[in-house]
Amino acid sequence: MSDYIIMTDSSADLPKSYLKEHNVPCISLKYTIDGIVYDNDDDEAAATFYQKLRNKSMPTTSQVNPQEAKQGMLKAIKICKNILFIAFSSGLSGTCNSFMLAAQEIMDEMEDVNIKVIDSLSASLGQGLLVYKAVCMKEAGASKEEVAEWVEKYRYNTVHSFTVDDLDHLYRGGRLSKTAAVVGSMINLKPVLHVDNEGKLVNMFNVRGRKKSLNALIDFMEKSMGSYREQNDIVFISHGDCEEDAKYVADEVRKRFGIDKFMINQIGPTIGSHTGPDVIALIYLGEQR
Repeated sequence: MSDYIIMTDSSADLPKSYLKEHNVPCISLKYTIDGIVYDNDDDEAAATFYQKLRNKSMPTTSQVNPQEAKQGMLKAIKICKNILFIAFSSGLSGTCNSFMLAAQEIMDEMEDVNIKVIDSLSASLGQGLLVYKAVCMKEAGASKEEVAEWVEKYRYNTVHSFTVDDLDHLYRGGRLSKTAAVVGSMINLKPVLHVDNEGKLVNMFNVRGRKKSLNALIDFMEKSMGSYREQNDIVFISHGDCEEDAKYVADEVRKRFGIDKFMINQIGPTIGSHTGPDVIALIYLGEQR
C-alpha cells in the first residue's frame, strides 16, 4: 500500500484505462437526459450522448451532494487512508464544496484518515492535466505535501482554451444572449473561450468559421505559453464527439511547437451538457491563463 493516493471526479475526463492503470479512484457525477438519470460510468449511455444532443435532447446536470461525496471517499479509504483529492472547479459547480464538507466530516469521525481536497479551478482535461502531473510526481517519489503544493501553484498556469460549434448550448447555459446566439449562428461566428483564474468560463474573442476557430486555439497557445514552452512535454486535447478536429489541432501543435506527445479524449456528459457537440479544448501549461 502506498502512503497516499490521488483521487478525482469524473469531470476530469481522463480515460478510464488511465485511472485504472495508475490507481486513481474517481467519483462519478450524474446527468439527466430524456428523463433518465445516468452517471459518467455508464459507457453505453455516453456512447449515444452526443447523438442525442444533435437530435435536440436537452440534458441537465447535478452536483455531487455531501452524502454522495462521503460515500465515494469512504470507498477510497479502504485502499488508503491518506488522500489527495483534485476536484472540479468551484467556479463551475458546488461539487468541490461537497467534497470538502465530506472530507472534513470523515476526518472528524476517523482520526487516522487524512483527506486534502484541492479546488482545481479547472474542468475537463484541464483538471485532468493537473491529475496527470500529480500522478507523475507521486510515481517519481514526491510526497503528498509536495504534490499538493505544485497543484495549488500551477493550477493558475493550466491554460484551457476552447471553441464550440453550436451556440445554442452557450445560450442555454447563460453564456450568450438569445440574440447573440441567433445572429452568431447566422454569420457562422465561433467564440473562443477560456477558464479564468476563478475557474469560470469567459469568452475571449470571436472568429468566423470552424477552421479559423481551431487555428485560433493554436495561435493563443503560442501567445500564452511564453516561458513555459519547455514544460509542455505533453498537451491535452478534449473534444465533443469530433475526434478528427482534435487530431487536426494535435497535428498543427506538433508542426508549430515540435510537441509530439498528446492525450486526446472525449469530453464526458457532465461538461458536454453545457458545451454541446463539436467542442474542442486545448490544454497546456502557460505563463497565465
